[in-house]
Amino acid sequence: MELLESQSPEKKKLIETSERHKRALEKEVSELSQKTDKMLTNALIIGASLAATYFVVSTFAGSGGKKKKRRKKIIQMVKAPKENVEDDTEEAEEADPSPSLLGMVGSRVMTQASVILLNLAKDKLFEYLESRKKENENS
Repeated sequence: MELLESQSPEKKKLIETSERHKRALEKEVSELSQKTDKMLTNALIIGASLAATYFVVSTFAGSGGKKKKRRKKIIQMVKAPKENVEDDTEEAEEADPSPSLLGMVGSRVMTQASVILLNLAKDKLFEYLESRKKENENS
């Protein structure tokens, strides 16, 4: 402040103006860093929820190895000579390539569970964002 008193009024105004600009820039930089933190947090939450949903769906869906085994059985049945008609019908029922009722219900339940989990993740994300927004407004 001693420098301001000993200088001309024009210089005082310029120094005060530069101080205001400096504070404004510092404020903008801090706001930008806060917004960047929010965006990174949101991206991590979304990524984690998608990864968790993928893990849950892939766990319940299982692997495609069952379909390959069924196809091999069908090919073997076609190529192998038919020795006993009853054995062939039992194997044909086991190797039915069309999905069973239980399989269809299971896949629909998994699809619905995925949709529900994604909606819950979205709702929690919006709640989190709103709470962060209110915290920033109060600060």
